Amino acid sequence: MLDKVDKRLRAEQFRRRLRDAMALRGLSQSALARRIEVDRSTISQLLGGDGARLPNAQVVGECAAALGVSADWLLSLSERPETAADLLATSLTLTTAQRALVDEQIFAWHQEAAGYKIRHVPASLPDMLKTTELLEWEYSPHLGRTTTQAIGASADRLEWMRHSNSDYEIALPRHEMIAFATGTGYYADLPADLRRRQIDQFITLSESLYPRLRLYLFDARRLFSAPITVFGPLLAVLYAGQNYIAFRDIERVEALSRHFDQLVREAAITARELPGFLRELRVSIR
Repeated sequence: MLDKVDKRLRAEQFRRRLRDAMALRGLSQSALARRIEVDRSTISQLLGGDGARLPNAQVVGECAAALGVSADWLLSLSERPETAADLLATSLTLTTAQRALVDEQIFAWHQEAAGYKIRHVPASLPDMLKTTELLEWEYSPHLGRTTTQAIGASADRLEWMRHSNSDYEIALPRHEMIAFATGTGYYADLPADLRRRQIDQFITLSESLYPRLRLYLFDARRLFSAPITVFGPLLAVLYAGQNYIAFRDIERVEALSRHFDQLVREAAITARELPGFLRELRVSIR
């Protein structure tokens, strides 16, 4: 008995959704019939009656294709009217990543997520916490004579991010901070005085902006993370060097949020412990 009721309800839903999709597309019964190459009476039968019978899969598929909706939605198997191709196109996008401090795309995502928690694993040290000296050292090889201009153009955006209504959680490998303080690897040519001033900046900001900004250091020998940013429940962005790969579907955003939360849970240095750890590093700078 329940199956019969369910079939009848699904048939009623099919007729209602088919009618709504036709109205949205501005298609009459005759126009839809021409598109799927059937008689107008066939469309009339699909829309009329109160029985529990559903049309065959071929007719449903052709109607869905002509109306730009999914067959599953017409048959009440999904609550999303978009086709699989449309869902993929909107859930995953590839955007060029400019070699800049805060490019227009990144800033637009931060603005969109204002008020939400933003989780961030930077590619190196977080730009929003760097001194002007470090930014100049890092970006000069790429930007050349326009470095100062680029930093000035990004200053307001960086300040907005620091004082926005969003909570920021930042996680980076512990070895990255040690390499910076000791001037090794990527930071081999960085003067000691500049490194001290940057460590002082990290200490000041991590203390003054806590708990709205929390910085954690994880052990890369136990956990690995590619550079990512999770903008609340809205989207997650993977940094792939020359491109941003942005996900907007719930499953991937939640998966990357869980990944970040694991970095925080298992952090070698917590946000509360960070200032003391940085002060120890500062003493070791030669």
